[in-house]
Amino acid sequence: MYSAFFFYAHLRKTYLHMRLLLSIAFTTIINLSFAQTSPEPNFKGWHLKDSKEDGVMGISLNKAYQLLKGKTSTPVIVAVIDSGIDTTHEDLKSVLWTNKKEIPGNGIDDDGNGYIDDIHGWNFLGGKDGTDVEKASSEKARVYHSFKSKFDSKNLDTTKLSKTELFQLKMWRRAAKDIEPSPETNQEVIGLERMSKKINEWDSIISNEAHVTDYTTNELEKFTMTSSEGKKAKLSFLSLTKALQLGNEAKKSFIIYSLNEELGKLKSELEEKEKVPVDVHSTIIKDNYFDFSDIHYGNNDIMGKSSMHGTHVSGIIAAKRNNGIGVDGVADNVQIMTIRAVPDGDEYDKDIALAIRYAVDNGAKVINMSFGKSFSPQKQWVDEAFKYAASKDVLLVHAAGNDSKNIDSSENFPSTDFLDGSHATNVITVGASSDTLIVSNYAAGFSNYGKVGVDVFSPGSQIYSSLPGGKNYGFLDGTSMATPVVVGLAALLRSYYPNLSALQTKAAIEQSVTPINNHVIIPATETDVKLSDICKTGGIINAFGAVIKAEEISKAKTKKKK
Repeated sequence: MYSAFFFYAHLRKTYLHMRLLLSIAFTTIINLSFAQTSPEPNFKGWHLKDSKEDGVMGISLNKAYQLLKGKTSTPVIVAVIDSGIDTTHEDLKSVLWTNKKEIPGNGIDDDGNGYIDDIHGWNFLGGKDGTDVEKASSEKARVYHSFKSKFDSKNLDTTKLSKTELFQLKMWRRAAKDIEPSPETNQEVIGLERMSKKINEWDSIISNEAHVTDYTTNELEKFTMTSSEGKKAKLSFLSLTKALQLGNEAKKSFIIYSLNEELGKLKSELEEKEKVPVDVHSTIIKDNYFDFSDIHYGNNDIMGKSSMHGTHVSGIIAAKRNNGIGVDGVADNVQIMTIRAVPDGDEYDKDIALAIRYAVDNGAKVINMSFGKSFSPQKQWVDEAFKYAASKDVLLVHAAGNDSKNIDSSENFPSTDFLDGSHATNVITVGASSDTLIVSNYAAGFSNYGKVGVDVFSPGSQIYSSLPGGKNYGFLDGTSMATPVVVGLAALLRSYYPNLSALQTKAAIEQSVTPINNHVIIPATETDVKLSDICKTGGIINAFGAVIKAEEISKAKTKKKK
């Protein structure tokens, strides 16, 4: 999966941005200034606001709802293929999709779809005995070790390989090159270990003196530390969280847990070449992974143990609006279908292909895909699932990724270019934008980009949404957060304009973007360009404009029928 340091929850391998943050963090630790830190501005919900009325480059959602006043909407099912969801969350439990053809808890496949008690969705990461996959290896390691015996030969006759095998050979050779232990990764491990040690030292002092076990940055700001060690620990911790842009509501336990998670992943990466990854499909899920007809595996535990990413994504799309608690989602008449297929690590092609098919077969009209990777050995399965979704008029919205790279010239999966040479048309690929009140560049520094491969940019920095725990909320960054903003808008349009097809919904969104004529900096560079140089539409999505465009398309379609 994609990631940008630990606060980009479930997405992996954003080393350029992570190294930048580590550099800032080390400077903080070593050259700590004891000036009082000031509270951060309130960015909650900035992504929904209007540039003219609010001064921030949000999507003008309130203006869109003003246009929709008096119109009726129909429920739209949105599938979220992710890590899972907190089904007990106060802002989400009322918007969960329910499979009315299933009788809860009776242990019978009432609707005959092969999935027993799939009440709110399905978990393709589980065994029938209730076990679950929480962690998985990188696809790079799986590709390297799976195809090594087949392709690691000087006498390999490539003329006898099929088109699919040639694709796999090319991928294996790239994996064999990339899997070599990186000096940079080793340095990151050393750096994170130093940071972890410092944080634990500061936390021990703070906890003992303030008599607390856990706390947010906001709460830490208010603690009165009397000893010189306590004052130093408090200011050190605050300076580090500010430097890492974690937001004032990030809990200490979350910071330490996530830091240790990232440290563990980097250590695993150093061992990938020598250590064969665990085959979770044969040991836990217990399907025949390479037999695509073996599809009825998994269980109905859609929450799992690591549902932070999916819970946050779902809240951005559809958290109950105007209920006076938590956050407001983009769409107001949505049912969230949760499909658990993205582990802590790289997702499997078979799980993703089946997740898409499950979503389509159960009525989803928009699918959120906030995941991705650099290798896809069974890409043909995902290609066919994309085509199946297109045949059923389903819109797919995919995160561009957080590697600060040009996906026009680098591998990024799932991709819209199929192995047979054709191209997916029912997909919107999303880059992440920041607001210039937060950073000085509209293109978020972690975001992938591409004049051909990225269709639109959407707010993805400092996005406030639901987190696991029933009543928890917080900020996360990433194209993972930008994508559900687009999904929410697509669901909104399909709800109020049900006669729009997937392609027409895509057109309404892309043709109504707010063009960014100011120059932007290409992520992880100092190169100054126009947004149209790194994005097909050259703009940030605009809900107000999209509703106007959807109205035009809908009226023209109705008139044509007459």
